[in-house]
Amino acid sequence: MKLPSKFITYKESIISKFPLVLDNIKDCDLTILELYRKIRSKIDGVTEYLDILDCLYALNKIELIEEVIHSVNRN
Repeated sequence: MKLPSKFITYKESIISKFPLVLDNIKDCDLTILELYRKIRSKIDGVTEYLDILDCLYALNKIELIEEVIHSVNRN
């Protein structure tokens, strides 16, 4: 998991990529695969994608219900 440090800049870290996920699900829910297809050109692969989802879930920004990612902040 790439977190900002002395050697990894903020732009290289997964934290800088949280808005990619959150912006894509703010208006509609997407499956894990649909979301990955939308952002795959902007991330470094499946491992980084899963790290981003793990962190957003731990921060209670997203939830997963039957393979569909929901934004917790959306009413």
